[in-house]
Amino acid sequence: MTTTLHHLSVPTPTTPLTVLLDGDTVVASGFGSAEQLRDRLPDPAVLVAASPDHPVGTALRAWLAGDEGALDRVEVSQPGTDFQQQVWAALRAIPAGRTRSYGEVAAAVGRPGASRVVGSACARNRLAPFVPCHRVLPADGATGAYAWGADVKRWLLDAEASATT
Repeated sequence: MTTTLHHLSVPTPTTPLTVLLDGDTVVASGFGSAEQLRDRLPDPAVLVAASPDHPVGTALRAWLAGDEGALDRVEVSQPGTDFQQQVWAALRAIPAGRTRSYGEVAAAVGRPGASRVVGSACARNRLAPFVPCHRVLPADGATGAYAWGADVKRWLLDAEASATT
């Protein structure tokens, strides 16, 4: 079954941030095109442009202007196992401007020692930056990998750090 999803993009200092919407719920987002995001979904979808004044577009512009909590107020949805859902909820609980290690996130969801599984959940997250997997770093403090590239991850971390100081 093919669904219809709305899409919108906002410019960022690195590359546009695009979201796919089912009503007011973000079902995919990231620093790529609407077609790239659609290709990451399990089911086919027809893409239709959303109105520029859509509430999620307003939230994105507020976030880019420094409203750290703007993305937290947006409804998101992505399928995943119970453990993945727990990890993604824990990621949303990491305050902007702060980071956690994979091990710290594993401990926060009651699975100490499961840092690799946390890393796998981060890699499967299709709601960046609403589910802020960019805030999770390797234990050595390095930036680590990021689906949308190291430059985007560094920009996100630096922007959040400067907004909270």
